Amino acid sequence: MLRWRLLLGTLLIAAMIGLCWLDMRAAVPGAWMMPLAILAAVACTQEVLELASFANLRPLRSTVYCGNVLLTSSSWLAVVLVLAGNHWTLPSSGDPVFWWLGSSMITYCVLGGAVLSVVFGEMARYEKPGGNLANIAVGTFVLLYVGLALHFAVQMRIGWGIGALAAWVIVVKMGDIGAYTVGRLIGRHKMAPLISPGKTIEGAFGSLAFSCLGAWLAFRFVVPWTAQHSAVAMRWSHPWSLWWGWIAFGLLVGAAGMLGDLAESLLKRDVGRKDSSTWLPGFGGVLDILDSLLLSAPVAWACWFFGLVG
Repeated sequence: MLRWRLLLGTLLIAAMIGLCWLDMRAAVPGAWMMPLAILAAVACTQEVLELASFANLRPLRSTVYCGNVLLTSSSWLAVVLVLAGNHWTLPSSGDPVFWWLGSSMITYCVLGGAVLSVVFGEMARYEKPGGNLANIAVGTFVLLYVGLALHFAVQMRIGWGIGALAAWVIVVKMGDIGAYTVGRLIGRHKMAPLISPGKTIEGAFGSLAFSCLGAWLAFRFVVPWTAQHSAVAMRWSHPWSLWWGWIAFGLLVGAAGMLGDLAESLLKRDVGRKDSSTWLPGFGGVLDILDSLLLSAPVAWACWFFGLVG
């Protein structure tokens, strides 16, 4: 099982690097990464809904699937329309904040429509009292937990380039490695024994330390290199004059990643499941891989948006 996990992990990393390279060279930002984002949205939606079904919670699946696909792709589609109207080139002037605010307004309108569709879906299939309110709550939760989180990931790619996306993933996954390694070596004190018995306080500190190391690697090498070699020029100022920026990024995003991991553990613990699915032997399900990324995406986006890094 360990050999299979290492092999599958290596293949996943190689595929991700290849997609990032292709996407970085694409004239349309996100042309290669968006299909992956939509696939992740569909897979995570399926797995969260499946977990909910073990608790006898069954919102109308079609409304949740459609809502999450639209939430994930809405910002990117807005940029594609702008590029198409400008002969597939980025405007040379204007504050990029207006790009993000404009695309966000579209996304939040989609979110409102998706929530309403969940409510209308329950109204359309209503037969007797009991369970409808819970189904509405679960459907809305999945829209926020999966679709809105991936929306922030897409906005990072659009606003700051593939380097911002890479920095976020590197920091979170380095934190996962640190938590596992330090926890196995010296972990003694349980952090949340009722939710996830294997997680320790020592592992949490290791996670934050590895996340800061990942932030240093990302902002020292990856982000500047991608900014220089992208097909679409991105605004980027080197953060080393503000050395605390990448440390804060590592701590904030790393901590959010740990909370994301615990949040998914809570979902599985509540319904008595070990893994979200069995799609990826040795890893569990897609949600088991992306859990720490989902809740950390808004935090990483906020670090870029408010100028903590970049």
